[in-house]
Amino acid sequence: MTSVSHQNGITIVELESRYDSLDDASLGQLSQVLLEAASGPQRPRLLLDFSATRFIGSTFIGLMVRVWKRIRDRDGQMGICCLAPFCQETLVIARLYDTLWTPYATREEALAAMRRA
Repeated sequence: MTSVSHQNGITIVELESRYDSLDDASLGQLSQVLLEAASGPQRPRLLLDFSATRFIGSTFIGLMVRVWKRIRDRDGQMGICCLAPFCQETLVIARLYDTLWTPYATREEALAAMRRA
C-alpha cells in the first residue's frame, strides 16, 4: 500500500515496488492519492519516494506528468527521490529525468532542498 506522510508542509508519498503494469483499480487508487496531494494547499509541495520501487511503466509516468501539471498550475513543487537504476533509466529514455522533476539521491536531501525553495 502506498504510504502518505507530511513533513514541514511537504507531502511525501512512498511508492510501492512495481508500477509497470497497473490495472484500472490500482491506477485509480494511486491517481486519487497523488491528485489529492497535488490539490492540497496553495503551492502544494509533493515528494515521491521511490525507495521501494523497482519498476515503472508508461501508464505510471503519464500519471506523474498529470500530477506535475496540476502542481505546476498551482505554483507548487514536485520532487522525486531514491530512484532505482531501472526507474531512472526509464525516465531518461522518456526524456523526463531531471527535466520536470528534480531527482534527489535521498529523502533527506530532497526535503532539505524543497524546504529552501
